[in-house]
This record gives sequence, C-alpha cells and structure tokens, in this order.
Amino acid sequence: MVETAALQVPSLSDRVLRAMERIEYRLATDTADRERIFNLRYRAYLREGAIAESEDERFTDPVDDHPNCLIFGVYADGDLAGAIRLSITVPGLPQIPTAQVFPEAVLPLIDAGHVLVDPTRFVADPHWSRALPELAYLTLRLPWLAMEQFGADIMLAAVRPEHYPFYRRLWGNTVAAPATLYPGLSKPVMLSLLDYARAAPRVEKLYPFFRARDDERTAIFGTSALPWLPLGAPALSGPLRA
Repeated sequence: MVETAALQVPSLSDRVLRAMERIEYRLATDTADRERIFNLRYRAYLREGAIAESEDERFTDPVDDHPNCLIFGVYADGDLAGAIRLSITVPGLPQIPTAQVFPEAVLPLIDAGHVLVDPTRFVADPHWSRALPELAYLTLRLPWLAMEQFGADIMLAAVRPEHYPFYRRLWGNTVAAPATLYPGLSKPVMLSLLDYARAAPRVEKLYPFFRARDDERTAIFGTSALPWLPLGAPALSGPLRA
C-alpha cells in the first residue's frame, strides 16, 4: 500500500522555502553588477516587445541614479537570475517613478506622510524562470522585506493589466489607477497598491516565506544603504481606510 505521505505534493511555501537555499540577494553598487542588471532588463523587455532594440543592449533611466533607489540582483546558484528596483519615499526625497506616471493617485499619499515602496523593473532570466519556477516569489520578497525594514506602509505595483490578478491573489492589491503608457515602454501599465499593515498578518500566515529570517533584512539592506532613512522605523500613519 502506498504511503499517504508519498502522495503529498509540496505546497507553494514549501517549494519557495526550499528554493530559497539557492538564492542570494545582492545590492548592485558597483558598475559591473549594475551593467549586468541593465542588460538583463534590456533582454527581458525586448523579449516582451516593450522596448525597441538598442546597440548598447542596456535598459536604464535616471531613476537608477536617485539617492532613494536600490537596485538588487537575485542570484540563483551564483548566476544572475532576476532583478528588481526599489524606490522609497521619505520627506525631502519624494521622487519615485510611479508618482510621475500616476500623480493623482500617488502624490496625495506622499503629501499625507505615507512612506511608500515602489518596486519597478522586475525582470527574470528566461532560463531561470523555467528552471526555478519559484523565482518570481523569491524576487518579490525584496519589496516585502523592504516594507518592514524601512517602516513603510504602502507598496505600489505599476504592472501590465494582465499581471494584476497575480498581485491581487498573492497580496490583496487593489486598483488605484487605470492603465496608461509608462515612459520608455510601449505597453501600458496600471497602478495597484497594498496597505501593508492591514495585509501583512494574512499574507505571512498564508505564505510564511515572506517572513524575514533572523537578521536577514539587515544582511540584505545593510545599515547604510539608505543612510537618510530610519531603518525599522514605525510607519508614519496607520492602515489606509477604504
């Protein structure tokens, strides 16, 4: 008789936690790491038909040099498998890319004193997307961990409309603005947002892999990556109200 345990399929959380052992998050601070990420972006966006070909085979913009911007590479077994860019708002440094595209939805949140995490340029190498199906979840741990690390209370997600259901199912994002063209891209994106304080208990119960491991946030973000931002500070305001 076949043992029941042998028939059990690993849960998503089990698969992600197992895959996490193969992953390293690296803040891209030197030119070589940044250029590899810019090339990965170029290949990803070109493959989707979102940008035109360019001779230098790199995709970057002025946001990459903002002082409140963090660019991360996600490495699987030592190879660059994915990347994501995080922009964080604080008084005096409110510039985030999504605010320029959806000012009516985002600027009032900034003016109200909310700290926002704005993840953009989320890309993956196609080989690793196939070899490591959990890569998307592992990459999205970075903006999730940043919410607590930097005392933020709202996470934005400017995504293509066909990708929004994924964020709604995973985190419970709600629509904040309809689709529009995003500078530098040929395909429109819509804006959704997440009230972190309200969502975190439910999300981390359903998906334990979003919880930070011991000292993990400090190891990822360091203590001086954004010296102007109070690490682990409480959010400036409570949960958003509908």
